[in-house]
Order: sequence, then C-alpha cells, then structure tokens
Amino acid sequence: MSGAVSVDRFMRCDPLEVATGWIYGLEPATDLPRETPSPRDALASVLRPALQAGPCYVTFSGGRDSSAVLAAATALARADGLELPVPVTRVYPDIPATDESNWQQRVIDHLGLKDWIRLEYRDGETDLLGEAAREGVRTDGLLWPPAVHTHRAMFSRLGGGSLLTGEGGDAVIGPRRGSALAALRRGRLNPATLRAAVGAALPQPLLERRLARRAMDTPHSRWLRPAAMARHAGRLAADEAQEPLRFDAGTWFLTRPRAFRALVRNHAAVASDFGLRVVEPLLDPGFIAALARWGGAWGPGGRTAMMTALFSDLLPAAVLERTSKAAFNLVYTGPATREFARSWDGTGVDHDLVDAEQLRAVWLSETPTMSAGVLLHAAWLAAQGAE
Repeated sequence: MSGAVSVDRFMRCDPLEVATGWIYGLEPATDLPRETPSPRDALASVLRPALQAGPCYVTFSGGRDSSAVLAAATALARADGLELPVPVTRVYPDIPATDESNWQQRVIDHLGLKDWIRLEYRDGETDLLGEAAREGVRTDGLLWPPAVHTHRAMFSRLGGGSLLTGEGGDAVIGPRRGSALAALRRGRLNPATLRAAVGAALPQPLLERRLARRAMDTPHSRWLRPAAMARHAGRLAADEAQEPLRFDAGTWFLTRPRAFRALVRNHAAVASDFGLRVVEPLLDPGFIAALARWGGAWGPGGRTAMMTALFSDLLPAAVLERTSKAAFNLVYTGPATREFARSWDGTGVDHDLVDAEQLRAVWLSETPTMSAGVLLHAAWLAAQGAE
C-alpha cells in the first residue's frame, strides 16, 4: 500500500514518492460493471456536462489523445446544439522539440473550428520554478505531478468554465499485459512477440521479479541511492504485476492505480482556484468500463487499432495512425530551474534516499526528467525556509 495520503483537498506524497516522483499503490479492487454503453456513448456522457457548463476548453497539443477528445467534444456539441469547445494550445517557439503545429492545424481544419487559443511562452513561464509554479508551491505545497503547479500559467489566462484534457490516453488506449498473447492469436508470430507473451504469462511472483529487474534500468538510477532504487523498483513491480491478462480485466484494472487518482484529484483542485472544472474523460471510470466490455477478453488490437476503431469517423487516418510525439520536458526546466540548481546547497531532500550531487546534475542535464520535479520543489521550499 502506498504511503500517499489525503490531506485537505490534495493527495500527498510519502518520502520515497517525493524522491522518485511517482505515486505507488492500488485502490481496492471492484467488479467491472456488467452492463455498459458503447465507449463513444460513455465518452459522450462525460463530455456533455462540460460542454453544457461552458465555456468548454480542451487542452490540445496535436497528439492523438488530445485530438480525439477535441474531436469527440466537437461532434457532440454540434449534435446537441451546444457551443463548440475551444482548443487551448501552449506554444513554445524557442523549443523546437515541442512543435506540433502541422498536426495541430490539420486537426483544426478537419474539425472546422474557428476559435483556437494559442498561449505563447518564451520566458520560462512554465518552468518548474517559474513564477506560476513558485506561487503554487508556496500556496499548496508539494504535489504530484509537479507540472500541475506550472499549469497555473495557463489557468490564469482562461477564466472560468470547463477544461477537458487527454490525460491518461497512453495508458487507457494502449497496450495491456496480455497484448502480446492477443497478438499471437492474431497470427503475429515473431521472436519479440513470443518473448513478450512468455514474460506476460509468468506466475505473479516470477513476473514481479522480472518487472523489478526491468525497473532498475530507469532514469531514477541517476540520483537515487542503491537501496532507494531497489525499493522503487520493488514497489513499481508489485503494482504492475497485479494487472490481469485479459483485456477487459486489465482495462478495468486502470481504475485502481493511485497515481491516476492523484493526477485527477490534484489537477482538479488547483484548477478550481481559477474557476475551472477539469475533466479527464479518458480516465473516467465509466469510459474505462465501457472500453473494457467493448474489447472483451482479447481486445481490438494495439493502440493504433483502438484509436482507429473508436475515432475513425472523427479524425483523419494519418492522425490516428501517427507514431511521432512531441517532447515537452524542456519547457519545465528553463533558466529558473538551472539557476537554482547551480546555487543549491543540498538542503530539502532526504540524503538517505538521494545523492544530492547526482540530483543537481539531473536538474542541469540536457535530458531532464520530470521524475525529479517533486524533489526540485522540495529543495526550493527548503531554500525559502519552509517545510
């Protein structure tokens, strides 16, 4: 069981979760509902209240998940005679890796949307130690995911209303533990699929050990001390190994990770201070249940097959089938983060868990990771003389 606990309106991290930038643990198991609507009908049930309570914004990067949510919300608004949703895109002209403008324009043109809010950031406004994030950390303390503090820079420019996101899409509309076995049933016989299928079918104790070994080879080893790294790998593996093999059961399992609960709860709590009601439709239990029942024991195929089956009437095939993806880590690690990292005296982190000098190197690295973001906020708070 994770040490994350509910404090006030937020879910907080235990010391290891601060050090690793992850929330461990699972909520108690519940039964998958026997009767569910189609996934699209379930999605509409989540989207409709947000559209009715307008203005309804949609965070829109141009990726598959945000495009699907925007397209579904647009189609529903037209069918119900409601105001169209307004896409909101964060633009970073000085960070080329974030550029999705061609894909974004393609989706906007296909949907025939006229209103489109593009918020341009050039001065570190979404840095993890930018002005918005510092205010959030001072006000609300340490939160996971740490980027939720930076979202204040966007929330403050929107005003009240509803905000839809595509959060969780990679997991919910993505591979399952049994995906390789399903691929074998479809005739996809190759060494990689065979190895993955054998690994997935291991008994839970053996699977857990295999997953723990794999988890040892992650960026966390750049700053965690060996004992902490082993604890991190073990807790990750203990959670992941409980996922069932069947597609339907494995999909319903996605309602249990506390990390998703923390994301939904903390994001909504911060946004509410700005009069915004955040809805994460792809993480909604009703949509997940409908997706599970629709997919049955073996599922409809991989991520692209699922996207196509669910949204081919709303988006071009090229959008649904794309495999490229923008990288946004650099938007969170700008001049303010680097300046703090260079002058940091090592206070504010648990030295039994973290190698401070290695952590500093991660913050200053050309390949930063958000997994070290909660530690950054903890160190900054300590530097301000706060607990």
